Amino acid sequence: MNKKLVAKILGIILACESLCLLVPMVIGLLCGDHRGGVFALTTALCLLAALPLLRLDVSGERMQTRDGFAAVALGWIVLSLFGALPYFFAGCCSYVDAFFETVSGFTTTGATIFSSPASLPCSIQFWRAMTQWMGGMGVLVLLLALLPKIGEGSVNLMKAESPGPIASKLLPRTNDTAKVLYSIYICLTVCETLLLRIAGMPWFDAVTTSLTTISTGGFSIRNESIAYYGSEPIYWIINFFMFVSAVNFSLLYLLFVKRSLRETLKSEELHTYVAIVVTAVLSIALCLMLTEGFGGYESISLATFQVLSLMSTTGFATTDFSLWPQFAQMVLILVMFVGGCAGSTAGGIKVSRIVLLAKNLRRDLRRIIHPREIRAIMLDGQRVEEPTLSSTSLFLFAYISITLVCAAVVSLDGVDFTASFSAALTMISNVGPGFGAVGPLFNFGFFSNFSKLVLSFTMLLGRLEIFPLLVLLYPALWRKR
Repeated sequence: MNKKLVAKILGIILACESLCLLVPMVIGLLCGDHRGGVFALTTALCLLAALPLLRLDVSGERMQTRDGFAAVALGWIVLSLFGALPYFFAGCCSYVDAFFETVSGFTTTGATIFSSPASLPCSIQFWRAMTQWMGGMGVLVLLLALLPKIGEGSVNLMKAESPGPIASKLLPRTNDTAKVLYSIYICLTVCETLLLRIAGMPWFDAVTTSLTTISTGGFSIRNESIAYYGSEPIYWIINFFMFVSAVNFSLLYLLFVKRSLRETLKSEELHTYVAIVVTAVLSIALCLMLTEGFGGYESISLATFQVLSLMSTTGFATTDFSLWPQFAQMVLILVMFVGGCAGSTAGGIKVSRIVLLAKNLRRDLRRIIHPREIRAIMLDGQRVEEPTLSSTSLFLFAYISITLVCAAVVSLDGVDFTASFSAALTMISNVGPGFGAVGPLFNFGFFSNFSKLVLSFTMLLGRLEIFPLLVLLYPALWRKR
């Protein structure tokens, strides 16, 4: 591992975080919140740690794949360690709780330890929302957009941080691709903010809700989440942006920048994503009508919001879905498991991996009948390489194994199977709410400090798609090149 180059990137990350910390400080002053000192102190500490690292000379250094993975994994850990300080300095919670909340923010999980987010100072509320927006597209992607070059081979940073089995560049230059992605990201955030304000949501609520919707994060400043507003127009606006944010941003680029509707609609992943959403919504709506006696529109409205919220891994709620019939809950668990599309801000396994696994299964079944047949697997008209298929299968194995191990660990706190399993699943899928004791009306504050650290590690594994973080545990990484 090129330790000097990785250290330089960590310094840039801390410097970027120090600038971001100034935003909630200003927001707090405008709102009459006098806790700006905690952000000033955290900013000073970030800069103090960053300055020696920024002075390192890495000219002529080339970043290898393992350097990119190490920089991404360490960067997210360092970012969370310092990002937790405002909560701690403001006296909102212990440092372990602050770390859990910060990791939940940056990974866009949305699980919280606060029983009453509405009682938090407005500067802290804005920082919670901002951590999700920073983490949604990816902190390293932001750096690539802002800086012309972070050493040669900087594309490896995007590969390590981009969600999905296949990482691709929209434009020849990596930083140009990052700029396009963030331009779309910002435009979506602004559009949702304006629409929510028009629908009657206060400006502060509209901004924080947009920050946490487009990032598919789900932190709400209201104790009752989105149910607080009781407004159908607000629900459907959020529905639309949750749906869009879980779509591959490459397709959004084709649609909004290239204006190529035909190319956009060719995506197999998009077809599958829409099919899963429609099937899940109709299944749950029919279940609610038949078993709970809900009306047609009410069932569709409730089902649509909860399905989009959990499949996009946003985690907002308009009702306590843990009280729904078992069939409806099982459908929600399945969409949590799948998640959104690759190249989006959503978590989960990703729809593209499900498509590849299904095609691989079909090919293996055909081989039983036709042993000599050689058939390549195609996705959107392009051949998928065998290493990608192998990596997809390994990812699924690791995903399930980590979920089960995490569930077993947190069950030591005495929680039942439903709560422990759904807590583990919602952590690695970066969803937020689970079922039972960790349902949408509850929080994760009752877990022990050890369980919170395990859950925090699981959230990071889910957001970084497992391998970058596991690479840190591999001894060969730390040897000199």
